[in-house]
Amino acid sequence: MLAMQYRITLPADYDMRIIRRRVETKAPLLDDLSGLGLKAYGIRERGVDGSPVHQYAPFYLWTAPEAMNRFLWGPGFQGIIRDFGRPSVEHWQGLAFERGPSAGAVPRTATRHATPAPAAADPAAAVEDALARLAGRTRKDGVHTTALGIDPRGWELIHFTLWEGSAPPSEPGDRYQVLHLSTPDLDELPRGRQW
Repeated sequence: MLAMQYRITLPADYDMRIIRRRVETKAPLLDDLSGLGLKAYGIRERGVDGSPVHQYAPFYLWTAPEAMNRFLWGPGFQGIIRDFGRPSVEHWQGLAFERGPSAGAVPRTATRHATPAPAAADPAAAVEDALARLAGRTRKDGVHTTALGIDPRGWELIHFTLWEGSAPPSEPGDRYQVLHLSTPDLDELPRGRQW
């Protein structure tokens, strides 16, 4: 499994209805994309849930590198480049994926929490600690799905969680409204620890 996200920060006076219409018209095109475990079409709006910015920030879980590559070099991502310029694409090696008690519901919000693995610490211990937090999050009411990834280049851990309703205030990280969820190969994503 591979996790991927690009975050397009938009001007403070940007009409977010443009993004909403874009998702409404284009999101169904990926509902059958082979190799896509899930894509959460996330947005942040300035002044909502503490967001300082307007942002379009979809999050992906891919079943294999080939699927991610087909998307990045194909027409879907070329549309993003054409309309917004070429964004930086963050990606993480998948460490774990789980479905929560609300896996059958439609998620409305998402949280993204990035944390560095301390430089002086054993990275394996940091990963084990993050896996334990993911296991605890999986059992929380309202959790649709949750994933953990790592970028070993900078030793950054990413926790991404989809929620049926609003994320609890105690959940750390950036909060997103989820406008649509594409899950063509959700059942192909391996559950649990990825090694």
